Amino acid sequence: MAVTTLKRKLKRKRQSQTTRVIKIKQLNAKPVIKNVDIEELKSQFSDK
Repeated sequence: MAVTTLKRKLKRKRQSQTTRVIKIKQLNAKPVIKNVDIEELKSQFSDK
């Protein structure tokens, strides 16, 4: 008995797996925290 592989179905399955992994990675990614000087921002607004 020969075993046939369903290439189109396998391709579709792999595509959905990779998109799921990418979505999970995007959800877990943390944004870069920048050091912001609050006092300097306040002084810029008061000058205007």
